[in-house]
Amino acid sequence: MNKIKNLVLILLVAAGLSVCAQQMPASTIVSTSAVQQPVQQNCALVNPIDLVARPNFYLNKNIKIKAKFDKFSTLGLDYKPAMKSSEKYISFLIQRPDVTDHNIPLSELKLFLNRTEAEKYIELNSGDIVEFSGKVFSTALGDPWVEVTNFNVISTKAKTETK
Repeated sequence: MNKIKNLVLILLVAAGLSVCAQQMPASTIVSTSAVQQPVQQNCALVNPIDLVARPNFYLNKNIKIKAKFDKFSTLGLDYKPAMKSSEKYISFLIQRPDVTDHNIPLSELKLFLNRTEAEKYIELNSGDIVEFSGKVFSTALGDPWVEVTNFNVISTKAKTETK
């Protein structure tokens, strides 16, 4: 009887291991030569409202967003459960795409950009179109927290002169 129990236990463990191996994405299996250079990850184009509505769905996934820039900020920096240091990062806000008659920032989405990279875009204005990609690294406070790795300006608003 013990031999049957042991055999069943071994079969269950083996079946569990094979299921885990089948679900493991190929990108997690890395050769030693691939570790030296970062691999360009596929990014899913995401609607920011969907990201905010379902942050756990996107956790640990690479995403890409095209949106209206709102402003650079310090929102979420140095928050211990999802730590991004204010010495190394700056956060930024995008405008809510579901509101067209006012400029309202999507503050539920925490976006972090390396300060060195952000300094290249100091002239951005509210309403400029940007596209960025990164990884959702946390869902602290029920919000998506994204480390932005690529940031591009698509278009800028025409500047209006004031007298």
